[in-house]
Amino acid sequence: MPPVSIQTASPRLLAAVRRQVRIGQVPSAWKPALDQVWEFLRRNPGLRTDGHNIFLYHHPGAGEATMTVDFGVQVTRPFAPRGEVALAETPAGKVASALHIGAYERMGETHQAIQAWVAANNVKLAGKSWEIYEDWTADPANLQTQIEYLLA
Repeated sequence: MPPVSIQTASPRLLAAVRRQVRIGQVPSAWKPALDQVWEFLRRNPGLRTDGHNIFLYHHPGAGEATMTVDFGVQVTRPFAPRGEVALAETPAGKVASALHIGAYERMGETHQAIQAWVAANNVKLAGKSWEIYEDWTADPANLQTQIEYLLA
């Protein structure tokens, strides 16, 4: 299991498409939303330099079957929304953080490691988490994704 650490997160501005997603259905929902964001960024040069894809999760209440997800790309400055692409922002504050290295299909293991750490350390979460996708590589063993959960 990857090590979990407490970090201080700064807010990140995102060009994002917001979707209501059934829990467990993110793998089938992200591509159409992110395609819209990338098309928007191609038509608006200067909004993105080396920002990464970031998925911001607004965790549902107990018993809710869907959650709100902002599928986005980090941008350099605020902008006026166009179509479904709007400005979103990751929260600032203390986070439980872990680096996932490997195939995206196995990211659940890193999320579970953070959840186990939270339970073992009697820490409360604030209902938001996000995944910061580093540069893509053809070798799934070398994919890196930073996973952060906002602490209450």
